[in-house]
Amino acid sequence: MRELVYYVGVSIDGRIAGPGGEFDFYPQGDEEQAAEYVGWMTERYPETLPTSFRSALGITGAPNRSFDTVVMGLGTYRPALDEGITSPYAHLRQYVVSSTLGPGPDPAVTVVGGDPLGLVRSLKEEDGQDIWLCGGGRLAGEVWPEIDRLVIKSYPVVAGAGIPVVDGEFDPTRFQVTDRRSFGNGVTVTWLARR
Repeated sequence: MRELVYYVGVSIDGRIAGPGGEFDFYPQGDEEQAAEYVGWMTERYPETLPTSFRSALGITGAPNRSFDTVVMGLGTYRPALDEGITSPYAHLRQYVVSSTLGPGPDPAVTVVGGDPLGLVRSLKEEDGQDIWLCGGGRLAGEVWPEIDRLVIKSYPVVAGAGIPVVDGEFDPTRFQVTDRRSFGNGVTVTWLARR
């Protein structure tokens, strides 16, 4: 059975974005540090880079290493949509959970109006690679029982306010650290599996 993996960037105070959805405050480091980090992402998780970035990096044809499906909330999808990009991850099956978006603006994107937990459960029963939960925090809270693993990219910055990594009910859940890696720009990536 496929697993649902929440792969997400987080500030020190547990925010995935600012109050208005901002995510440009994450420090990337100097040019060399940024190149090291982007090089790692390109190698380890090439499918998590938007299609337009993959083109710019010359990895358009890179195979998906971990995921073949992405699930995201409207807040995560909206920045691409506002830029006129209706299919931000054309190399993946794309699902947007939204009760307000209406019919999908692109045939490659499936809009799901409700029951994200049911969606995830049905996707997990299919054959294929793992499913990437791209965000946001409220969606993570709604599908919390089905999140199998976390890949947390911790950035050395405090947001102060914004969207929490998980916005759901009080439900202490133990995870086990399975790996950790640090980068010169101060980012630490931690892999965790549900106990």
